[in-house]
Amino acid sequence: MKNTKEQKRARRKLHIRKNVNGTATKPRIFVFKSNKFFYAGIADDEKNIVLKSVMCKKNAEGIKGMATTFGKEVAKFDSAVFDRSGYRYHGLIQIFADELRANGVKI
Repeated sequence: MKNTKEQKRARRKLHIRKNVNGTATKPRIFVFKSNKFFYAGIADDEKNIVLKSVMCKKNAEGIKGMATTFGKEVAKFDSAVFDRSGYRYHGLIQIFADELRANGVKI
């Protein structure tokens, strides 16, 4: 029996989340991709709250702009952990992470 694309991503996501945990001083940056939009957020897993979330159209220019403004929010913290939510580290996920690093966020 073959696993579907969604089942494979869910398995990778669980594998990542057991090691990645956000705190009040070092929050977790998470991402989600739909067919039209790209979402990102900052979460504190100790209190189980989302501190900030943003979305943009799913293209490289929109993601770079969103990462610039999102980086200013994350810059309040010393560093953060990056949760790629089971997605492969390439394409839009890599653009977003690189743009955050370029804006001074320590991932």
